[in-house]
Formats: sequence, structure tokens, C-alpha cells
Amino acid sequence: MGLDFKIDKLTESIENVQTGKSLETIVMPITADDLKEVTRRNGWRFDWKIEFSDKNRHVFKLVTKIEPDIIQGLMSFEKNEGFMYLHLIENSSNNIGSNKKYFGVAGNLIAYVCKISAEYGYDGVVVFEPKTELISHYEKTLGAVLIGNRRMAIFEENAKLLINMYFPG
Repeated sequence: MGLDFKIDKLTESIENVQTGKSLETIVMPITADDLKEVTRRNGWRFDWKIEFSDKNRHVFKLVTKIEPDIIQGLMSFEKNEGFMYLHLIENSSNNIGSNKKYFGVAGNLIAYVCKISAEYGYDGVVVFEPKTELISHYEKTLGAVLIGNRRMAIFEENAKLLINMYFPG
């Protein structure tokens, strides 16, 4: 399968496509109530109930401070020995394609999981398995390194760059 998220633009937060204005974001765990909204019927590609029900995985949502009830993106990851493993990441349907509302949703979520990794003492290291055709994209946009057949990692130096970009201070 492999992850197929696109990093459309690295921003300092998320950026309104039409106005260029950056908005403050909040990344927080999803709730059982959120699962009613993040369904295929509402434009989500993955079954987030499965991720939520796996007790080893942490599922987080990205919202803006001005629209805290609208989920802009989701990710699931789990703690491993020495790194965080990113299982899934997805932009909401209104942040995909030529009519997207915001740039930077996936970048913001990736930076957050790097931040969590650093807080655990893992130097910000995040590992994931992308679709083959996106490997060079992640090398260029995230500084990710191919560490196996299709496995990639974001190591300390690039993790710090992402963390400082999205979560300065």
C-alpha cells in the first residue's frame, strides 16, 4: 500500500491558498465524536475508526484556531524503539487538488510527529513507508532518507528544521 500524502508546500503553519494568509493551528488527539465526521461518506479515504481502535496508535487531527471544529487533516503513528512510526496521514478532501483551501496541512502534521519524537528523546526521528513513486518527492521536500526497500526516515537535522518551521520557540 504505502503512504501517498503530498507535501504541497512547507509553510510556517497552514496557508490559505487564495489569500496567502497563515493561520494558527492546533494539533490534538481525535475523539470518538470526531469519528462521526471522518468517514468515507464525508470524503475521507481511510477508515479512521480502525486507526482509532488500535490502542498502540495515536491518531491526531489538525484544526485552525479560527475553525476549531473543522478537521483539516489526520495522522496516525505509534511509538517504536527509538523513533515514531507514521502509519497514515491524510488531508481533508477540501485540502486536496486544485481547489484546496489550505497549503501545508501534511507538512504541519509531519512536523508535529517529529516534535513528539523529539519529546520522547528520539531526536525527532520519524519512519514511514511511502508509495514508490513518492520517494524522491519526500527526499526533496522533507529531507527524508531511504533506509530500506521502501522505508524512509526523517532524521534529527531535518526533523529540527521542520519542528522549528512549524513550532518555533
